[in-house]
Amino acid sequence: MNKLLYCYLLLSCFWAGAQEINSSTAQGPYSQLIIRGATLINGNGAPPIGPVDITVENNIIVGVDVVGYPGVAINESKRPQLKSGGKEINAQGQYVLPGFIDMHGHIGGEAQGADWDYVFRLWLAHGVTTVREPSGRGVEYAVKLKKQSAKNEIIAPRILTYTGFGQGSKNPISTADQAREWVRQNAKNGADGIKFFGADPKIMTAALEENKKLGLRSACHHAQLSVARWNALHSARAGLTSMEHWYGLPEALFDDRTVQNYPLDYNYQNEQHRFGEAGKLWKQAAAPYSPHWNNVMNELIDLDFTLVPTFNIYEASRDLHRARRAEWHEDYTLPSLWRFYQPSKISHGSYWHFWGTEEEVAWKENFKLWMTFINEYKNRGGRVTTGSDSGFIFQLYGFAYVRELELLREAGFHPLEVIRAATLNGAEALGIDAQTGSIEIGKEADFVIVEENPLQNLKVLYGTGAIKLTENNEVVRVGGVKYTIRQGVIYDAKKLLSEVKEMVATAKQKENFTITQPGY
Repeated sequence: MNKLLYCYLLLSCFWAGAQEINSSTAQGPYSQLIIRGATLINGNGAPPIGPVDITVENNIIVGVDVVGYPGVAINESKRPQLKSGGKEINAQGQYVLPGFIDMHGHIGGEAQGADWDYVFRLWLAHGVTTVREPSGRGVEYAVKLKKQSAKNEIIAPRILTYTGFGQGSKNPISTADQAREWVRQNAKNGADGIKFFGADPKIMTAALEENKKLGLRSACHHAQLSVARWNALHSARAGLTSMEHWYGLPEALFDDRTVQNYPLDYNYQNEQHRFGEAGKLWKQAAAPYSPHWNNVMNELIDLDFTLVPTFNIYEASRDLHRARRAEWHEDYTLPSLWRFYQPSKISHGSYWHFWGTEEEVAWKENFKLWMTFINEYKNRGGRVTTGSDSGFIFQLYGFAYVRELELLREAGFHPLEVIRAATLNGAEALGIDAQTGSIEIGKEADFVIVEENPLQNLKVLYGTGAIKLTENNEVVRVGGVKYTIRQGVIYDAKKLLSEVKEMVATAKQKENFTITQPGY
């Protein structure tokens, strides 16, 4: 290829990316950005303070200045000055938070028919600026999107990719040496870590040791097929840095058995069996605050182990009608995704073969015990973060993340603790707290701007907003994220949602599709 043609193609690629970023939906980054007059809700647990002016230069926060007092006119001469080429946002009366971190964000799925451009818009529209992808369509797919995001070539959050253990291997991993070699290759492929589902103890030990040696982090869904020999406590002792969901925790808390009390006709491949029996698991564990319960919790905290509960992804188990009838499905759920959710013997998480009151009551009790552990873990200094695992079980990208915040509140977290779980805790767990997670000088410009106070009502973070009655007795919708700023790029959250709404409407029109409830 001659040099002139190469330069032309290079410039074409650059301007193609720039054109998408410099649209009415996404603008920037700018040499200087000032957010003026906002109330700051930081991710470090501090109470709100304002008005503040936040100054960013070349994507780095260079100033967080308190510029006045509530109800008192601001002295303009004492505010940071806008430079030529800079951009300012008037956020007076509004709230600014650090960008949210989704610790369990699958970038769509082929079975669900959800592609990255749909998923990324929904995340950003709900303030999610960083996503850890815990295995998906492969490391090459995720790393490519990660690089495009970092270069602002696509509308996307910051991406950290954790490859599913063994994914891409030509042969099943059956020895410790094979495990170590796969881990080394995974690092060379550009992954940020590994997502485990469990394996033979020797293989798990070897893989975790090698991963730790390389300085990478890890997560695990302790699947029932391996958890009898390798629970969450084994993982933490071997060097796992975080666990997802809750499988593996009750097993570590067993004090009168070694395996879950499976019915003798149980079949793991039957989703009704799998999820129905899972709802009875926490009652089989040691009682809250008992000696064994305390010992396991304290050891996990001493090991600096991170919990990513993903409460929301199991909420349909305790209230199917609520999850199935969520108001955003009609406008924002793709037809292919809606079909994937329906009762099925082959779609993961579509276990509604005959789900009834008894199953839901068991899951309600399960949640109480689970939430007790998570809340006390936080109280004793353990790290709890937020993840959504959207794309399954009626949970929609972005919307489900906000629901996770509400469920942490239900578990007993103060709203400020909820925000810390969603921001700084996630950044610390990922090892990127020098970059993001709180609004501090020297960190990157990851912000969420919302017109209503999310501490008073987390529902104002939903794209559909929160319902409010005015003094004139008029029902209105308020809230919804106004701007999401990711590494200095300003995204209009409501325009992102309108683009998703258009995608869904187009897909419905193409198929002549209307959402219906099962059996009708």
